Amino acid sequence: MILKDALLCAGFSLALPVGQTLFKFAAENNARLQGPLIVKLATNVPLIGAFAWYGMTALFWFYILTRVPLSTAYAFSIVGSGLVPLIAWLVFKEPLGWRFAVGYALMLSGFAVIMQGQRG
Repeated sequence: MILKDALLCAGFSLALPVGQTLFKFAAENNARLQGPLIVKLATNVPLIGAFAWYGMTALFWFYILTRVPLSTAYAFSIVGSGLVPLIAWLVFKEPLGWRFAVGYALMLSGFAVIMQGQRG
């Protein structure tokens, strides 16, 4: 994998937790909104931002897949998925225990194994 493709995949893995964070902000904002569900959905700015973010992220993913095999590119999502609980802990003060650290270490170990196989 060339450096540019690795950087694109890494960028995608960072885009995922941003989107999840926007959805969490939208969920919190939803509780403060009044009116029928359709009005709440239409006026929830973080929700609209989350959808826009995921739309742009989907286009970014499409571009990556024109350059990188799906099996390789998707492995990078492991990194991004693991960042979501960390952001939840930092931003939303959600509890995070030792099991997260152990599980994430195992996920990163799997990622390392996958990436070693890509060198050959």
